[in-house]
Amino acid sequence: MAEAEIGVIGGSGFYSFLDDVTEVTVDTPYGRPSDSLFLGKIAGRKVAFLPRHGRGHHLPPHRINYRANMWALRSLGVRQVLGPCAVGGLRPEYGPGTLLVPDQLVDRTKARTQTYFDGETLPDGSTPNVVHLTFADPYCPTGREAALAAARGRDWEPVDGGTLVVIEGPRFSTRAESRWHAAQGWSVVGMTGHPEAVLARELSLCYTSLTLVTDLDAGTETGHGVSHEEVFRVFAQNVDRLRDVLFDAVAALPDNAARNCLCTDAHAGWDLGIELP
Repeated sequence: MAEAEIGVIGGSGFYSFLDDVTEVTVDTPYGRPSDSLFLGKIAGRKVAFLPRHGRGHHLPPHRINYRANMWALRSLGVRQVLGPCAVGGLRPEYGPGTLLVPDQLVDRTKARTQTYFDGETLPDGSTPNVVHLTFADPYCPTGREAALAAARGRDWEPVDGGTLVVIEGPRFSTRAESRWHAAQGWSVVGMTGHPEAVLARELSLCYTSLTLVTDLDAGTETGHGVSHEEVFRVFAQNVDRLRDVLFDAVAALPDNAARNCLCTDAHAGWDLGIELP
């Protein structure tokens, strides 16, 4: 029997108040994930929480073992993932406190491994084949609808759609970079969320991003630009209602066996060369 059906990638604020939480250590062919996984129940659904940066926030975005994180979730039975993250707004109307549920993604990272199918032999001797994945629509449409409805149900009108551009970090953007991002028509900028989305698709997982704007990025504001303290302060101010939205979305997601979205058969008919957990 699966230990979990839904995964939430975020901080301890999303599970710390649950009455009954089980900590599970998971190993993967790609090493250890960011931290233990914490299992609990929400509205009768079995959920695995994974602190993306580790419970002490000791992992910068470019050093997160994304492959291990997504593999660990699937190995516990997870088939649907909610991935909240803090972002900067690239438009003046997307100020701090805005909740945006993106429908598109731009990768501006530089050194992150973003596939399981690289032809490199694994410790058990198996070798994945090279697979070129269709990724035109990076997020699960069913998960997006659940997240949007959950936000509206909490009187937090979300932005429906937009483009999340993911940068390498850990530094914030220069003003020139930020203005360029905005000029492309992109909506928000963050340092996580990729390669989570593409790795989820390679594992036939449904992945939904929920982005919380904590600041106006450097190109859309005056002054000294974005600060570490500002991001954490605004996120802390909104974590309770973001948690409520996440938990309502968890309750609204379909049973794993009833999934019929594009995520479920991303590589149907392909010889992957490895067995997925």
